[in-house]
Amino acid sequence: MSKRLPAAATKTSLSLPQDFVTLVEDIKVRIRTAQVKAVLGANRELVLLYWGIGRDILKRQGSEGWGTKVIDRLGEELRRAFPGMKGLSPRNLKYMRSFGEAYPEEAFVQQVAAQIPWFHNCVILDRIKDRPTREWYIRSTVEHGWSRNVLAMQLDTRLHERKGKAITNFERTLPKPKSDLAREMLKDPYQLDFLHLRDDVEERVLEDQLVMHITTFPEESMTQLKNLSSLGFSPKEPV
Repeated sequence: MSKRLPAAATKTSLSLPQDFVTLVEDIKVRIRTAQVKAVLGANRELVLLYWGIGRDILKRQGSEGWGTKVIDRLGEELRRAFPGMKGLSPRNLKYMRSFGEAYPEEAFVQQVAAQIPWFHNCVILDRIKDRPTREWYIRSTVEHGWSRNVLAMQLDTRLHERKGKAITNFERTLPKPKSDLAREMLKDPYQLDFLHLRDDVEERVLEDQLVMHITTFPEESMTQLKNLSSLGFSPKEPV
């Protein structure tokens, strides 16, 4: 009886082109760049939506005297219509109003403010009161790919006072594909809720965790699966 060779030994060796590795790396960069552009497109639509809602609230506050109670009621109605969008709370509606008041020009929002996630914008609104400094932090976030926590730290230490606010020095208009900012945008809960993807992502994570446990701890995992089945959970077949 012949011995079975390891899988690695049965593979036929390939003679790869000299530029194969370069091609692979180039495609990886293009994929990551396309991912960033795609998520930026969704982020831009979300931020512009919030800005438009904020401008509507401001307009009606000026013409009809809307107060806090009306905004609270608006939030209730919107959450009833879109229960999966957590960004429609009364508190967030008030951030939209402040956002629309801080940046009245749609062009600026589309070209600058919408290049960073909504929560980044809220942090800047809370911490900084003048328009030029806010713009400096928005552009700095894109330039350096700051996560929300890093942005908060830079605001706390008042980086703009130490570095100077020369807005014309910024070169990047898109976050770096491997930056903390890009990674956070890909997992932004506001975007996942906006696109109705949050539940799908959480279910997929749960399924991945179950598969990992089945591979590592078979007996324990089978017990977990039986418990989940008794609760009506049925994992999908792998595609």
